[in-house]
Amino acid sequence: MGAGYLLIEYIEETQGEMLSNSWPEKQYDIRLRTNLFRDLSRILLSIGRIALPKIGSFVIDHNGFLCLTNRPLSLEIQELENEEIPTNIPRDCTYSTVNSYVMDIVGFHDSRVRHQPNAINDLGDYIYQTSALTAMRTVFPSFFKQEFSRGPFVFTLTDLHQSNIFVDKDWHITSLVDLEWACTRPMEMLRTPTWLTNKACDEIAEEGQEEYDKMRMEFMDILTAEEEQRFSCAASASNHDGKPQLSVVMKQNWELGTFWYTLALASPTGLFRLFYKQIQPRFIKYCPEHEHDAFQQIMPWYWAQDWARVAANKISDREDYDVRLRQAFEADTSPE
Repeated sequence: MGAGYLLIEYIEETQGEMLSNSWPEKQYDIRLRTNLFRDLSRILLSIGRIALPKIGSFVIDHNGFLCLTNRPLSLEIQELENEEIPTNIPRDCTYSTVNSYVMDIVGFHDSRVRHQPNAINDLGDYIYQTSALTAMRTVFPSFFKQEFSRGPFVFTLTDLHQSNIFVDKDWHITSLVDLEWACTRPMEMLRTPTWLTNKACDEIAEEGQEEYDKMRMEFMDILTAEEEQRFSCAASASNHDGKPQLSVVMKQNWELGTFWYTLALASPTGLFRLFYKQIQPRFIKYCPEHEHDAFQQIMPWYWAQDWARVAANKISDREDYDVRLRQAFEADTSPE
């Protein structure tokens, strides 16, 4: 039995159970949800109260000091690199601006298209993906305020889902685990949890937005109340040290669409549906004819100067991948 399982068993014996065990059955209990949302709000407010100087991850150096000197390592970066897809973000890279960080994130989405053998299904899918990625580079200034481009940056739990939260019988949070993906990020990248309605991010974007918004508002009401109580400034948009209120920023992010843009950045597989369902419509509402044919006739050519050559390579990659996949399955099913 691995150390991780032993740790989880110990936590469950001493500090409650994983939220994922009781979430499916009890998620509609308003009392339990209120306890959970209040505790989660307090955690977010506590770890986000200190403005940090740059975007990155903390490491313990050889002298035992905690230093903010590592790249902002998130789960999606690790998963891509595990597939030998270069993210082109050096380990010692930190960021002083939101712009440079966002461009590097879009860059590793580009790299996935180039290097993942099964990144596309066919030429139409390649056009669909590269059109969205080109537009993601173009529209990002519309979702991030220039006044926050150099901070504040806040410590963020980027992998906070039901199985990483331990609760007691009343759904008060007792422990959080798997914090290795926590890093310092722009405050505008903080979002309400996407698992509130048990749907994947692209499902929320397509048909589950109304349902999710109800749960989001419930969470935000509690977060706002906790923050106003903590800083005693219900009528102000900033706390006593001048840092913007987290609840105000998160509400603005939903209205502006930053919620969807940052969610797309965090999802290599969901980015494209998020773009076409929630991001693109904000720019073409007065020009709906630009939605499909015109958009995909123009945008992919601006993704890269070698777009046509990469297209041929990707189609070949896909054909080779399908052949190897069939051979692997045939080998597994052949009688010994």
